[in-house]
Amino acid sequence: MLNKAISLVIITVVLLLAGSHSIAQGPITIANVGLTVNVAANRKPISPHIYGLNFAKASFANEIDLPVRRWGGNHTTRYNWQGNFMNHGSDWFFHNNTHYDPYTGATLTADQWIDQNEQTGADSLITVPMTGYVAKNGDPNTCGFNFPKYQPQDDLNDEDGYPNCGNGLRGGTPITGNDPLDTSTVVNPSFVTGWVNHLKATHGAASAGGVKFYALDNEPELWSETHRDIHPSPLRYDELWSRSRNYAAAIKAADSAAQIFGYASFGWSGYWYSQYDLEQAEQNGYTYFPDYATHGSQYQVAWYLRQMCRYEQTNQVRLLDYLDLHFYPQNGVDLSLAGNATTQALRLRSTRALWDPTYVDESWIADAGPDGGIVRLIPRMRQWVNANYPGTKLALTEYNWGGLEHINGALAQADILGIFGREGLDLATLWNYPDADLGYDNFETLPGAYAFRLYRNYDGSGSKFGDVSVSAASADQSQLAIYAAQRSSDSALTLVIINKTGGALTGDVSLTGFTPAGAAQVFRYSAANLNAIVQQANQSVTASGFSASFPANSMTLVVIPGASAFDSGLYLPIVSKPSALSCPG
Repeated sequence: MLNKAISLVIITVVLLLAGSHSIAQGPITIANVGLTVNVAANRKPISPHIYGLNFAKASFANEIDLPVRRWGGNHTTRYNWQGNFMNHGSDWFFHNNTHYDPYTGATLTADQWIDQNEQTGADSLITVPMTGYVAKNGDPNTCGFNFPKYQPQDDLNDEDGYPNCGNGLRGGTPITGNDPLDTSTVVNPSFVTGWVNHLKATHGAASAGGVKFYALDNEPELWSETHRDIHPSPLRYDELWSRSRNYAAAIKAADSAAQIFGYASFGWSGYWYSQYDLEQAEQNGYTYFPDYATHGSQYQVAWYLRQMCRYEQTNQVRLLDYLDLHFYPQNGVDLSLAGNATTQALRLRSTRALWDPTYVDESWIADAGPDGGIVRLIPRMRQWVNANYPGTKLALTEYNWGGLEHINGALAQADILGIFGREGLDLATLWNYPDADLGYDNFETLPGAYAFRLYRNYDGSGSKFGDVSVSAASADQSQLAIYAAQRSSDSALTLVIINKTGGALTGDVSLTGFTPAGAAQVFRYSAANLNAIVQQANQSVTASGFSASFPANSMTLVVIPGASAFDSGLYLPIVSKPSALSCPG
C-alpha cells in the first residue's frame, strides 16, 4: 500500500466526510426477499487463497487457518535480503531502516516472517525488488534527501528526531538530480536469483513446501512518486515489460515451480495507461497518450499480458502465473473508519464494483476512463486474460473497503469474500496494515475479522464455508445478499446470508439439486454481539427450502447436512486438455 496517488486523469474526486458511527439505515422496500439456491448449477471450485491477508499475528493466522500471507507494500521495493535493510520511500522521508515487525517494532527478517507462515500453514507471497536498487544499510539517518546536501526543502523530519532528512520537495516540486547511492546500492536480477536460492536452501523449493509465490515488486507505476529518489522518471510500457521479464526469468531459473505475480498495479488508471502516459495526458488536455499510441493502441494490462504470452510461445516458459492488481474504491470509504449512515450505505453498495455490469462507480471513475464508469473488476480481469494470455490466474493482493472496526465494514467484508468465491477469483489479500488509528494493530478483535471467521472458522472448531461454489441468487442482493457453496469433505451445503439493511428481513430460500439430511445449523454475527459468532437454534429444512428471519445488519451462516456423499465428478465441469498456446497478434 502506498500514498495512493489518485489518478492523474481525475477531474474531480468526491470524498464523503465521516461523521457519527451509527449503523447504516438502508431503505427497506420489501418484507420478504426471495433467495434461490441450485446446487447442481454454476458449480466451480473456490480457491482457499481468496481468504488471505497482508498482515496477521500467528494466533489469528492459526485461528482461521490463514491460507496465504503477503510480504508487500512500499518498503519491499528496496528490501535487501542480505542485510534485512529497507527504505520507506515517500511514506516516511525516504529513510532507510532495518526491517521490523509492524506489530511489535522488533527486528524481523524475511526468513523469520516465512517461519511464522510455515508454523501456521500459510503460503508465503514474497515481493521481490526490481527497480535495480536496494537499501545499502539499515540506518534511519540514511535518507534520500539529506538536508545539508539538498537544501532547502519543504519539510524536515524534526518530529522523529531526524532533522537532516527532508521530504524531497522544494516549493511543492520534487527535487531532481539527487544521488540514488545516498541510500541504495545497485543490483540486477542475479540479486533476486541469490535470494530465491537462499529461500530454497532455508525453507525448501516451491514444490517442497517452501515459498510458493513471488510478486514482481509493488505498484511500479508509482515508483516515480513513492521511490522518486531512485526512480524519478515515470514508468513506461517497455520498462515495465523488460524489468518484469528479466526478474521473472531469474526467479523461474532459480525455482521453476515458483508462481509469479505481476504487475501489482496500483489501481484503476494504471490498468489502462502507463504513468508516463498519465503525466503526458495531464499536460496535454487528456488527449495525448504516447505509450498507448505507440504500442498498438493497447491498454497497459492487455499489452503486458500479450508480451508474457509471446514470451512463453517463444521460450516455452511461463513467466506470469497470476495477473496481480490492487483495487481500492475511490469513493472515500477505503482505509477509513465506518463513517456516517450515508458513507456506510455507500460502502455496502460499492462492493458491486467487483462484479456488477450495471453498477456505475460512485467516484471520479464515473467521469474518467472507459465504459462510462462501470468497473466490473473480476469479470474484466478474466476478459483481459482470456483475450491476451489464457490460463493466467487472477489476484487482488491489495484491497480495503474500510469500516472494519464496525459492523458495517464487517458486512462489506463478508460480502466481498462471498463475491470472490462466486466470481472465481484465485487469490486475494486484504491490506490491513497495523494502523493504530484504524484499530488494525488489533485486527483480530475487530468486527471485520469476524467476516474471515465466518468463512474460515465459524464454530471455533475449524469448520469452514464450502469449497465448491454453487448457484445462489437474491431477488434483491442490495438488501439480502446470498452466497452458497458445497463442502467436499462432508457434502454439506453452506449459505452465507447478509442483511445489509437497518431492519429485519425474511428470506424465503428455494432449494433445488440438493437433498437435506436433517436440520441446519445456524451461526450469526451481528451488532447484538460484536465479540462472537453466536450459534442459533437449528433451522428445519425441506427438500424445497426454508424460510427464516435475518436481523438488521447481520451475517448468517446456514449449514445444511447432505443426504449423500459428495461426488465432485458429478457436478464439476469437465476440463478439456488445453490446446497449444495462441497469442493475439
